[in-house]
Amino acid sequence: MKKRTLVTVIPVLEREQMERIAAAAEKRGFEALFFDTEEEALPALADAEIIFGQFPSLAGKAPVLRWLCTPFAGVDPFMTPGVFASPEAVLTNSSGAYGVTISEHVVMLALEMLRRQPEYQEIVKRREWIRNLPVRSLKNSRITLLGTGDIGQETAIRLRAFGPACMTGVNRSGKNPENLFDRILRTDGLSSVLPETDILIISLPGTKDTFHLMNAERLAMLPDGALVINVGRGCVMDQKALEKELRAGRLQAALDVFETEPIPAEDSLWSCPRLLMAPHVAGNMTLPYTKERIVELFLEDFENYCAGRPLKRKIDPERGY
Repeated sequence: MKKRTLVTVIPVLEREQMERIAAAAEKRGFEALFFDTEEEALPALADAEIIFGQFPSLAGKAPVLRWLCTPFAGVDPFMTPGVFASPEAVLTNSSGAYGVTISEHVVMLALEMLRRQPEYQEIVKRREWIRNLPVRSLKNSRITLLGTGDIGQETAIRLRAFGPACMTGVNRSGKNPENLFDRILRTDGLSSVLPETDILIISLPGTKDTFHLMNAERLAMLPDGALVINVGRGCVMDQKALEKELRAGRLQAALDVFETEPIPAEDSLWSCPRLLMAPHVAGNMTLPYTKERIVELFLEDFENYCAGRPLKRKIDPERGY
């Protein structure tokens, strides 16, 4: 009897992790095949029932696919009509694997900006000895977290240790996960909290509902000197409106995600003042914990799939997450 096929295309996996996936597959009557590139995987896709991989093009070449699990939390590239060759295929993500690494990145960005590290680095490069730039603190700051999923929750846990004055979570449901936030507002109440926000942290997915949620009007509601950090999706921010605020000297920002990636070489954002940029690295699969968690989550849903139970991280095409 021919075994069912599980194709994995995640080059960063460790040997031990691949062995665990292979053992789980064997136990359930699957043959696990591992590839480093899309091209190498191509011959195996015709029979692939399950794909564990990050490349949307794989889905378009797998006619009998029933389930694709992406190792990323964001699923934007998979939402384009016609990506999946099989109408029976369902999509899951790896939400829950990135909270640790991205929340640490958020804390780093916040401290760098509040402690004026970009400016001090320029001072040091000039071999000057200037020590008196006024700094700010996370302590007693009014922090608003736009998005209270895994990333927002892990960020709130870490920021709590710094003693903020208030942490407000903003989400669709109005629920306070694990009571991590001092208060919760629904997304339609976002405008009410912006005037009393010193630090705005955005970790929202990119959907039709979140597109340019932070537009010029809402950015103008933030108080002078407010810090905006975006580690969700670039499309949530009206980037030109934010740049205008930064160049006017009114706001500060630290961005890990952008409306167009990579940022075009001629884009004026490269020279924008009061801005700290990172090339979408907050959630890379370079932290060992992240890779391990991705495998754990996949194996959990693999058992659900084989047992006929609902998949825990199934994406709703209408909502986009």
